[in-house]
Amino acid sequence: MPDQTEPPVLSKRHPGLMALVLNRPRVLNTLNREMIRLLSRGLEEALAAADVSLVAISGAGDRGFCAGGDLKELTQAVREGAVHLADQFFEEEYALDLMIHQSPKPVVVIAHGITMGGGLGLAAGADLVVATEATRMAMPETRIGFFPDVGGTGWLFTKCPPGYPEYLALTGVELLGTECVRLGLATHLVEAARLPELRAALKNCAGELPADKSGAVAHLEQVLASFARRDIAPNLDLDAWVAAHFAGKRSLKEIMAALNQCSLELTLCQDVLRRLGERSPTAMAITLQLLRANEGRPIQEVFHREALAAHFMITHPDYLEGIRARIIDKDDQPRWQPDTIEALGASAAGF
Repeated sequence: MPDQTEPPVLSKRHPGLMALVLNRPRVLNTLNREMIRLLSRGLEEALAAADVSLVAISGAGDRGFCAGGDLKELTQAVREGAVHLADQFFEEEYALDLMIHQSPKPVVVIAHGITMGGGLGLAAGADLVVATEATRMAMPETRIGFFPDVGGTGWLFTKCPPGYPEYLALTGVELLGTECVRLGLATHLVEAARLPELRAALKNCAGELPADKSGAVAHLEQVLASFARRDIAPNLDLDAWVAAHFAGKRSLKEIMAALNQCSLELTLCQDVLRRLGERSPTAMAITLQLLRANEGRPIQEVFHREALAAHFMITHPDYLEGIRARIIDKDDQPRWQPDTIEALGASAAGF
């Protein structure tokens, strides 16, 4: 465990390498505004330094890379009527994520352990993302009355097979280890026991990377290939089911109708129906709207549209109610407004 006096983000320079370490392991490295600003500053320093050719981002501790945004900080701002502070949080977080997407130098993320929400936002723009057998990736935001943001309503389409952007965003299902790589949210699967060796290899090669980014990434891929597992089996049946029930769907009612008519894969359909039934109807409707609007759009446009949607959702009753039911009281009995998909009407189109 880090000393209490240590900063929440550690910045370590090595020859050719800037290592940024999220340093709040007791809270699974959840992102608060101070961390976002320190990460932004460290990344800016790395991009400006002529002697840095590689940025590596990881999390302290063994349990998580980053479990998402700091809900305590966000919720307090909303509850106290300081919505502008929450808006600023999203603005700064999205700007950091965009900087990673647009980095002219290669970025490697070591996503060991829980990597959800804002943690996936950090990983999504990286050139290479390492998962381990302990990695758990998900975007569970609809369960707390929010939506998968940090650009996810756009970049899910560039990473995942058909139907999975909608499936993952709406249901919040967790991907474990190999599935993170199979579905495109990570690029390599490395055994956790080999991470120290991998980090040493990245340090050793950082000072010798080609000057052009494509050449540097190709070299890094060769380095990672010597550590990565290759026994990632396909799952064609699940891929076909997800594509049939989710790909390109334009309404929640269409998805629910298809799931209710399910005869094959009955257990899977019932589980997905249960998961959708637990979630905020408004948040799910916003999520599907954003997916349809942001598919194939430039990442800057995705972040802009998500910022508008974030403001809409945090000022909607379902956000504080979801936090109350899932995080504070933990009674798992949220009272959504409205409480059914059928009752939505046009209420989710306000952003």
